[in-house]
Amino acid sequence: MLAACNSATPAPTATSAPKPTQSPPTAAPTIAPTATAAPKPTEAPKPTEAPQPTATPKPKLSVATTVEPLTNIVYNIGGNRIELVGIVPPGTDSHTFEPAPSDAVRLAKADVVFVNGLFLEEPTVKLAKANLKKGAEIVQFGENTIKQQDWVFDFSFPKAEGKPNPHLWMNPIYALRYAEIAKDTLSRRDADNAAYYAQNYAAFKTRIEALDASIKKTIESIPANNRRLLTYHDSFAYFAPRYGMKVVGAIQPSDFAQPTAKEVAQLIQQLKAEKIPAIFGSEVFPSKVLEQIKKEAGVEFIDTLSDDALPGAENAPNHTYIGMMVDDTITMAKVLGGKPDLIANFDVTNSVK
Repeated sequence: MLAACNSATPAPTATSAPKPTQSPPTAAPTIAPTATAAPKPTEAPKPTEAPQPTATPKPKLSVATTVEPLTNIVYNIGGNRIELVGIVPPGTDSHTFEPAPSDAVRLAKADVVFVNGLFLEEPTVKLAKANLKKGAEIVQFGENTIKQQDWVFDFSFPKAEGKPNPHLWMNPIYALRYAEIAKDTLSRRDADNAAYYAQNYAAFKTRIEALDASIKKTIESIPANNRRLLTYHDSFAYFAPRYGMKVVGAIQPSDFAQPTAKEVAQLIQQLKAEKIPAIFGSEVFPSKVLEQIKKEAGVEFIDTLSDDALPGAENAPNHTYIGMMVDDTITMAKVLGGKPDLIANFDVTNSVK
């Protein structure tokens, strides 16, 4: 019983709380040093070159002329190295031409104004002088080609009025002198292109000398008694003596009016007496009296001779000074009994390159 009384329930054994397990200290990870490339030395930027100034092209010479043949002669020297403008419109009577206000603007821009002179373009010359810019000049071909003692006075240009026949360019040798004056003037004012102008002049000279020989040969083929000219406007005063022809009269009076009935009657008598086969007119000078003279005198009337209107359209190959001279020679030879074939195949194109 005693044992039973002593068999009390044992007291619970106090259990020690387990110590937390300590993890062994972890070594810090070793990081291999990264090999860093030494920095390259920074290259200094190349200095920016200042832009070179663009050379301003030298402006072309501005050149003005008057009638078409002169414009074409100057073109054959100046070519594409000049800015060229003709003031007198094609097919216009240069003796009575009055320039418009717009022409003053064109003349005012010109560095050089080439005129025939010998009193041909007085209104245009007056306008050019009034508007000439500083440093510009007017160059007269006629006065620099022949001396006053060689001026020709005739039917349309009587000596009493003091103004000579101005149509020097109808003689190709005088036209060549015009070209020489143009060459010298352009070269003086534009020395950079002097060689170009000289080259063009040499080519033009060769062509003009050949033209002169061809005209002479063709006119010589006309029977001697037929080498006579009666024209409406007297523009062959320098052509005729060069090639052994004679100008026997001109229909247009010196004041450029229509001839009177008395003057027409005298011309008809002259044509009958001298047995002149033809009279020559020009589209620049239309006149009803020519048909009357043709009918009453029994002669042929040809209205295609020209002294200041170039043949063909503006860009046609024959729209040249030489083309005009060849056409005139062919016309004379056909009507007066010569051989036009002698000059028919002549090169009438511009000689400038």
